Amino acid sequence: MKTRPDSEREKASDAPLKALARALAALDKPQDVQAFLRDLCTPAELEAMADRWRVVPLLRKGVPYREIYDLTGVSVTTIGRVARSLEHGAGGYTAAIERLAARRTESN
Repeated sequence: MKTRPDSEREKASDAPLKALARALAALDKPQDVQAFLRDLCTPAELEAMADRWRVVPLLRKGVPYREIYDLTGVSVTTIGRVARSLEHGAGGYTAAIERLAARRTESN
């Protein structure tokens, strides 16, 4: 990891993240996003992200951590990390879930 003073690091890291977000947002089809993610990430990174996403609906339903672990095999540490993001994060999980729900409603 590159080392920079904190304020410089924040400025420098924001632009590439925004560019990545724009690239993802430009992809319309799930298969295109999947291909992009497979090109971008290692198999372990993809598995970690998929695991996090898989536990989101279970946490929102109030399923206990241990039960989520039993159902998914995702570590309790990861489940806790996702739960903290749902409660105190940037709102990305919630935005994605709400958009998916809206699309399902529109489709029916």
